[in-house]
Amino acid sequence: MAWLILVVSGVLEAVWATALGKSEGFSKLLPSLVFGVALLLSMAGLAIAMRDIPTGTAYAVWVGIGASLTVAYAMVFGGESASLFKVALIVGLVGCVVGLKLVDAGH
Repeated sequence: MAWLILVVSGVLEAVWATALGKSEGFSKLLPSLVFGVALLLSMAGLAIAMRDIPTGTAYAVWVGIGASLTVAYAMVFGGESASLFKVALIVGLVGCVVGLKLVDAGH
């Protein structure tokens, strides 16, 4: 259950990071509200997951999920340039996140 909570929290990290950019320095209400709610839920989920998952592993997985989804979303919808090399790096990041889960499951 901790891993599921951590994954959802990582997705919420991408939500709040994207909303933060769209808030334009908190000058737009809706993205600012989405940022605040997603941030609180993401941090709460990370804290709950850390009850059962070591801090370093939980944080690395949380950041990896959030970072990879944030950049993928920006490449698809946000006007950030996409390249085969960037996609390969994101796939590598996701592979490292999966690897941390597999290593944790082995102990």
